[in-house]
Amino acid sequence: MLTMKTLLGAGWLVFSRFFGRAIDFVALLIFARLLTPSDFGLIALALSLVAIVDVLLEVPVVQALMRLESVDRGHLDTCFTLSLMRSGVLALVLLICAWPFAAFNGEPSIAPVICVLALSPVVRGFSSPAMVFAMRELGFRQTFIMEAISKVVGFGAAMATLMLGGGHWALVANSIAVSVAAVAASYVLAPYRPRFSLAGLHHFARFFGWFSSAQLVSTLTWQFDRLLIGAVKGKASLGPFIVANDMAALPTQSLIGPAQQPVMAAFARIKNDPDRVRFAFLKAGRFAMFLAVPVSLGIALTADLIVALMLGPKWTEAAPLLQLMALVMMPIPYFQTLYSLSLATDRPHIIFQTNLCDLVLRVALVSAGFYGFDVIGVCYGRVLASGLMFVVNLIQVRSLVGIGLPAQLSNLWKVAGAAALMTVGVVLLRMQLEPLALPAIIELGLVAAAGAGLYAATVLGLGMQLIIGGGRLELADRWLRFSASRP
Repeated sequence: MLTMKTLLGAGWLVFSRFFGRAIDFVALLIFARLLTPSDFGLIALALSLVAIVDVLLEVPVVQALMRLESVDRGHLDTCFTLSLMRSGVLALVLLICAWPFAAFNGEPSIAPVICVLALSPVVRGFSSPAMVFAMRELGFRQTFIMEAISKVVGFGAAMATLMLGGGHWALVANSIAVSVAAVAASYVLAPYRPRFSLAGLHHFARFFGWFSSAQLVSTLTWQFDRLLIGAVKGKASLGPFIVANDMAALPTQSLIGPAQQPVMAAFARIKNDPDRVRFAFLKAGRFAMFLAVPVSLGIALTADLIVALMLGPKWTEAAPLLQLMALVMMPIPYFQTLYSLSLATDRPHIIFQTNLCDLVLRVALVSAGFYGFDVIGVCYGRVLASGLMFVVNLIQVRSLVGIGLPAQLSNLWKVAGAAALMTVGVVLLRMQLEPLALPAIIELGLVAAAGAGLYAATVLGLGMQLIIGGGRLELADRWLRFSASRP
């Protein structure tokens, strides 16, 4: 029953993410026809500063509430107060940084945009903390409703601003309206009467320290290669890299990422039963990799077709970058499952240690790759760092819940075997199709269908089966029972 509740919760979050992305895509098509590239550039520069400050000052109140044994009014009041304090600091930092940032970029008009855009993360600090009750029960339907309403309201505000001749302020209006609508909806879906209190601060102080440190290290890690390329090679070289990175990350952001919140809630409910936690992690980790590996491999094997079809000929240089970045993203769902388990079991220092290791590896390998092979070398460095980080994740899981490396690898080998056979099949098929010079959309469709079919058939042939019903949804092995306690 817990597995099915987790699945339903993940389904709501994944559907919410896809729904939001669909609205964003429609809005982008409209904006692209009514606004100029300079409008997008102006907003992108402003958003970069807002996003960085927002991440660096993040206060993980939801994650903190999710891992508590029980939540009372004192906890809600403390989280609400902390969120408001964080909003005030964030607003002050952005106001202080807006004009120096504008001067540094040589764009004075960025400063007022930053000041107005700051309202978006500031307003989010007023959200009802009572939404956590539904999340703790794995009921994420309320989250979907809140996000759907906010996206629709944001789209309407942007369109109204465009019709009134607001130009690039339509993008600003969209961001602010989304936050305001989400906060208003949160009080309808989860009523809460605001009250200021820090009585429950002692429950969260240690958690915030480790989590905030981990967030800081993670931000530095993910921004390092962008800062390096931008500083040395400039925006022209940075553009294809950013596009390739974002496209490669789309599957984990839209499918696996949203599902980790209900997975964390499920881990939190069984964290006092070590055997059950180990078994649940193995199931969750295998299922995440079962979904992510073929998608990432598929992107890598068809990167040239994807770029030609979606981006056009002027983005041809992004194809080899996309191919490598897709490989980088392949092991990330395993870390995301470890991340959820670390938070659920009140071990955020595991996340900090893992992120710090990732930062050290990335600085060393990306710098060496960039020095030797330019931008493509950055991608090679990222691939090597990603492979080494997968080993680090295996070791961290062993230290966290006692699952040995052999048990973890035996839990995943059939997924790896199916992926290897899919790779061989797709490469051979593309060699056969090359002389036909088919349109990119037709070749991509044929290759994707064949690759997916071969992967699914191999998984089934190796004894794996998807069990749905009777309160269960899992990727089970008909012939082998893995041991969660092997040292």
